[in-house]
Amino acid sequence: MAAKKILMITGDFTEDYETMVPFQTLLAVGHTVDAVCPGKKAGDTVPTAIHDFEGGQTYSEKPGHRFALTADFETTDPAAYDALVIPGGRAPEYLRLDQRVLDLVKHFFDANKPVAAICHGAQILAAADVLKGRQCSSYPACSPEVKLAGGTYADIAVTEAVTDGNLVTAPAWPAHPAWLGQFMKLLDA
Repeated sequence: MAAKKILMITGDFTEDYETMVPFQTLLAVGHTVDAVCPGKKAGDTVPTAIHDFEGGQTYSEKPGHRFALTADFETTDPAAYDALVIPGGRAPEYLRLDQRVLDLVKHFFDANKPVAAICHGAQILAAADVLKGRQCSSYPACSPEVKLAGGTYADIAVTEAVTDGNLVTAPAWPAHPAWLGQFMKLLDA
């Protein structure tokens, strides 16, 4: 597998597993991953949250780790990257309000580069207006946004992922093996 340069857009209260696991996994197989957040620079950190499924009507939330960013958001050039990762958690609800985030996301779709989004990451995809005619999974609470953005919501098991062209999506972190596996196949194509 040829090493790729991957951009990860994340933010405060990103889901811990959905940030740390793909970041570390992609590094472990030889890729370079630059993690960025609006208003922050390399070396700054974002707090993470651990979301779990404990029998409630929605997920529970506990404090996670501090995740260190590896690049400066303001100087990020999307043309320098081969692929994009968008973790879930609470960060996407405010990141989708940042026009530069949306412009970065649109670049990857316009250039048909691989994109992996999980859980609430679909909120950013919907706001970037890149879901029309696409199949997309997400945390079920985001399914109305997927549909309102013109996408087809993929109602799949929490351990599954779906690929539609250059886009790989999944409902939540239990899908990591399927989600990352499908994403890595796109990276190899």
